[in-house]
Amino acid sequence: MTDMSPFEYFICGGFGGICTVLVGHPLDTIKVRLQTMPVPGPRESPIYSNTLDCFKKTLQNEGLKGFYKGMGAPIIGVAPIFAVSFMGYGIGKKLFETKDGQNTSLQYLAAGAFSGVCTTLIMAPGERIKCLLQIQEGKNVPKVYSGPVDVVKKLYHQGGIASIYRGSGATLLRDIPASGLYFLTYELICDYLTHGRKESLSILGTILAGGCAGTSNWIIGMPADVLKSRLQTAPEGTYPNGIRDVFKQLLKNEGPKALYKGVTPVLLRAFPANAACFLGFELCKNIMRFLHVHYVPFPVRSNSEND
Repeated sequence: MTDMSPFEYFICGGFGGICTVLVGHPLDTIKVRLQTMPVPGPRESPIYSNTLDCFKKTLQNEGLKGFYKGMGAPIIGVAPIFAVSFMGYGIGKKLFETKDGQNTSLQYLAAGAFSGVCTTLIMAPGERIKCLLQIQEGKNVPKVYSGPVDVVKKLYHQGGIASIYRGSGATLLRDIPASGLYFLTYELICDYLTHGRKESLSILGTILAGGCAGTSNWIIGMPADVLKSRLQTAPEGTYPNGIRDVFKQLLKNEGPKALYKGVTPVLLRAFPANAACFLGFELCKNIMRFLHVHYVPFPVRSNSEND
């Protein structure tokens, strides 16, 4: 990504986020269901034996619509989430830039981590709503929530704003390191492919860099995401000490491997979804710059200013 204004980061990031959800939500649903399914008893079989089994049962019991449960909350919230994330990254690059104005790996990492902090206020409640809707399964199972608005109303009635924002600490624990590595991976691959001239990045280069960025993001962020999903979907009072109790119980009952439950659909989703995100980002950036030159005076920086 060449140097851009915060406004440009905001708009293009929001568009990229919408592309991410449209491509990646079905596998995200599978991930959450694998992460939150009950631990089977001594003579019981797990609800889902693996990713493929979860896919088959969801399709059989709920049809294609089952994979898009809970997408209302991400679609409504994803544009501002990604907009704030990318804008936070742009601001972070300015905050952490070196005296000579050169971009460094440490700057990319710090700016990405800063973006993870910026998004928590929006991300935490959005993910809580999404996860609660995603774990509602089956055609004949009574539904606790009819949709995103109903989730918000019932959570607020149960525990006020604190209930809606449950899992904020776990979200930070996931997103600070994961976002740092996310943007660092994208920038380094772009630098390598273009020899530092990112305005010449091809579509295939964007797909490769964006997909690898998404994969690295989840490799480091997966354990905290498992803890967050369990905390956000548990009944009130299950974990009085928050993520610490989730972590202790998970290790005691299931062992360290449980921290990577659902990793297969996550990694299957990560590459195409984040490739779509950065393709959307770059497309939106080019459209805005075209409009800036030919029609509308958007507050963006021209390529000549970036050279």
